[in-house]
Amino acid sequence: MLTTRQIDLVQASFAYIVPITDAAASVFYGKLFALAPDTRPLFKNDMAEQGRKLFLTLATVVDALDRLDTIVPVAQELAIRHIAYGAKTHHYDAVGVALIETLRGGLGPMFDADTEAAWGSAYQIISETMQAAARRAA
Repeated sequence: MLTTRQIDLVQASFAYIVPITDAAASVFYGKLFALAPDTRPLFKNDMAEQGRKLFLTLATVVDALDRLDTIVPVAQELAIRHIAYGAKTHHYDAVGVALIETLRGGLGPMFDADTEAAWGSAYQIISETMQAAARRAA
C-alpha cells in the first residue's frame, strides 16, 4: 500500500511529465528496447501512438493511486491483453527500469530519492498485480 506522501509525490511529479509526454515516451521506448531488445518486435503499431497510449494509461493509474481498488481490475485486464501481445514476466522488470530512468531524465533534480522510491513502490504494486493476473490467465 502506498502512503499519502508517496501518492502525492507520484502525482506531483507526473504533472511535470505531462507536457513532455511525446518526448518522454520516445525516451522510454528507447530505454526499454535497449534493456530488453526482445520487446521491440512486440510493438507493430505507430510508436508515437503507442507512446500516447502508454502515457494515457499512466495518467489513469497515477490519478487513481488513492483508489487502487478501482485500477486493479483495469491492470488485470491489461495484463491479460499483454499475454496475447507476447509480454513475458521478465519484461515487467525492464519496463520498471525504463520508466524510472525516463522519469529521472525528464524530471532532473526534482526526481529526488523520495520521489524515486514512491514511483518504485507504485510500479511494484501495479506490476505485481499484472503479473499475478497473467499467471492466473496462462
